[in-house]
Amino acid sequence: MDADDLEPRKRRGEALKALAGEDLELLGEEELRDRITALETEIMRIKTQLGRKEGTRSAAEALFKK
Repeated sequence: MDADDLEPRKRRGEALKALAGEDLELLGEEELRDRITALETEIMRIKTQLGRKEGTRSAAEALFKK
């Protein structure tokens, strides 16, 4: 059993809420730029996954319409 197994599971969206609630005044310019880059990368990852799910749904709909 890993130590991770003992930790309570985080709810979906909890990390995003925590990130959005952080005090940005404590971050420097470089840290803010790094955060923007990380968030833009995450947005692209999410859009890619969304596209896959939409494609799968479209394929399923097309299959069951026949």
